[in-house]
This record gives sequence, C-alpha cells and structure tokens, in this order.
Amino acid sequence: MPVYSMTGYASVQRSARAQADTPGSVPAPSAHIGLEIRCVNSRFLDLSFRLPEDLRQLEPALREAVGAQLKRGKVEVRVSVDSAHDAGVVQPSEKLLRRLVDVQARTTKWLPQAKPLGVADVLRIASSEASGQHDCSQDVLELAQEALSALAQARSREGGRLADMLNARVQDLRALAAQAAPLVPQLVAQQRQRFLDRWQEAMALGEGSVAPEAAQDRALAEATAFAIRIDVAEEMTRLNSHLEEIARLLARGGDVGKRLEFLIQELHREANTLGSKSAALELTRIAVDMKVLIEQMREQVQNVE
Repeated sequence: MPVYSMTGYASVQRSARAQADTPGSVPAPSAHIGLEIRCVNSRFLDLSFRLPEDLRQLEPALREAVGAQLKRGKVEVRVSVDSAHDAGVVQPSEKLLRRLVDVQARTTKWLPQAKPLGVADVLRIASSEASGQHDCSQDVLELAQEALSALAQARSREGGRLADMLNARVQDLRALAAQAAPLVPQLVAQQRQRFLDRWQEAMALGEGSVAPEAAQDRALAEATAFAIRIDVAEEMTRLNSHLEEIARLLARGGDVGKRLEFLIQELHREANTLGSKSAALELTRIAVDMKVLIEQMREQVQNVE
C-alpha cells in the first residue's frame, strides 16, 4: 500500500442532458457539471462543501464518499452546474403554454385586475422549468467518485516523493549513528588514561604519601563515573530502533502519518540526550546534524496521511 500525502487536487467535468418528459416535447438543455476537491494537511478530517442550493441534499452522500477514502486532511469539495439556458433563450413547450393559458384564465376570472403574463414572464417560467427537469444528482455522485480516484493518484504520487525523502533521511541518520558509536569507547579510554596520568603526577608531588594501589583505584573509579556519565548506548539503541520502525512504516504505507509523527518526536528526544551527554566536539557535531535531519523529517511527516 502506498504512502499518501494529505495535499492534493482533482478536478473533473461532465456534460449532461435531460430526457424529454413527453414525446414531442423539447428536452431540457444540456448542463455542464464541474467538481473540484482540494486537500491540505490537518490533524483530523475536516470537510467543507460548496454546493448549489438545489444540490444541498447531496452533502451527506458526498461526505460519506469522501470519508470512506480520506482519513485526515482539510478537504474542500466544490460543485458547479452551468445549464445551457443560462446563456440563451429557452423555447417554451406547447404543454407549458397551454398550462399557462389555463392558469391565466382562472386567475383573471377571480382577479379581473390581474396583469396578464408577458413574454418575459413566460420565458422566465420556461427557463425555471427546464432547469428543474434535469436532476443531476446522480451525475454529481459519479463525478465525485472520479474526482476521488484522481485525488488518490495525485496524493499517492506526492506521498511516494515524501517516502523517498524520509527514507533518505533515515539512511543519513543511520550513517551518523554509525559514526558516533565508536567515539564513546575512545573517549572513555582517553579519559581513563588522563586520570591515571594526573594521579601519577599527584603521587610524584606527594613523595609517596599515597599508596600506588589507592591512587590507581581512585583513577579507575573516576574513569568509570565518567564512562557512565557519557554513556549513550541506550540512546543509540533506541534511535536505531525508531529508524527501523520508520522504515517499516514507510514500506507498509497506508495511514501511517500519526505514528510517524510520534517516532519523529522520539528521535528528537534521543538526539537531544546525545547532545547533552556529549564530551567531545565530534559528538556535538553529530548530535546537531541529527537534529537538523530530524527537523526536516518532522516538516514533511506533517503532510503524510
């Protein structure tokens, strides 16, 4: 399963035509339907819809369709319907004209002062009726599925690029960890020798007032305390374990964003501890380089679903 980015965009369009309601009547004009889906990163799934008033009843169905495929992200769904009668004159059908004549006759019978219908009134009624003849609900739902499929492909491509970047940073962190591993034993050995040299100098100045065995034991105790203080074996073990888990999640794919965010926090914690225990400039440099890489990963992981 691929890794999906929460950032994506998809746009689909379709032309639809209504069927004539009776034989010989003029069919409703064709309608141009457009549907767009925009998605950016968010901690949770945040849906918003911009629909024409006569399509508001589709929001629950669209919400269900989007929720079935997206787990996180701020998602906006926009639907537009442009009918042919919006740009031209709709020819009233004979059936409509007969109905209007009948309605006008009954109205003037009870309201003699009522103003007769004009051509503009008839065209407006014909345009409204033509718009109502075409129910594009099914077209919109089908377009939504097409748009979601296109969005999934776009998010998969972007997610693949994010996964490649994260895997590259994992390899860089492993290389830095490998550089740090042999430095601590070297530092301990150097510090142990430094303690022994200092105690030997102290013994020479003390003219034998301190027993050689006691001096050596004290030097070894100081070196042991130093080794414990700068030991980062546990931190390195946990860091490598987190890196292995990140690589496994990226290979598995799917809904891994929140898990990756947690692991990035843990990586940052281990790198901070490594820097605080650093007893050499080289270890400090490695810890700083690690934190730079981890911060780069954190920024990109925020876009992973």
